[in-house]
Amino acid sequence: MTRAAAARGVVTRGGAVAALAAVLLTLLGTAPAQASGYRYWSFWQGSGGQWAYATQGPATARPGDGEAVGFRFAVSADSSDAAKPRAAAGFAAVCDGTPAKDGTKRVAVVLDFGTAADAPKGETPPAARSACAQVGEDATAGEALAAVAKPLRYDSSALLCAIAGYPRTGCGEQVGGARKDSPDGSAQPGPAASEGSDGAGSGDGGGPSAGLIGGIAAVVVLGAAAVWQARRRRG
Repeated sequence: MTRAAAARGVVTRGGAVAALAAVLLTLLGTAPAQASGYRYWSFWQGSGGQWAYATQGPATARPGDGEAVGFRFAVSADSSDAAKPRAAAGFAAVCDGTPAKDGTKRVAVVLDFGTAADAPKGETPPAARSACAQVGEDATAGEALAAVAKPLRYDSSALLCAIAGYPRTGCGEQVGGARKDSPDGSAQPGPAASEGSDGAGSGDGGGPSAGLIGGIAAVVVLGAAAVWQARRRRG
């Protein structure tokens, strides 16, 4: 092969590689974005007058007498961006009118049903409210919640799905995907399969498949190798 022919071959292969790379970048640009978050009840504990994201679920956490617990319904990705209850994390304002009683404790329960933007389709969030739960000394946060906010709804993995009947359906569904069951009842979803989601994020969102992108990437790599070999022969 003459040097001119070899040069033409390099140019031709180089153009093909560039074209394939452009296609790959275009497809990557149209790939579906990762899910933005989960629609669920998050659980909070009052600490120093501020809300702190609970490290245990309401089924295992045992607040003491004079403490406050909060629940907020919202869409969030994880604990780092979870929306806090908008009411103060105070005990006195909620429970001052409830006298102490031997053998019991008083727990302020703050409920924030969230905004219309976070509500499931067709549902309207109730107004936020608070209540003083007077429960046994060993009661969990979940038992305090049940004392003032029935009906509660849990799924088969003890994930808290609804408080005071809200929402009517659904349980920790991902806005664009799925949730992780939480056996301790913490209502903290994560990435796994879900049911009853809003239909997005199931892997058929119209973007290219991983196999297609991988195939194109392989072709680009092989094309680049061919260009390198042609240049090596020419040299």
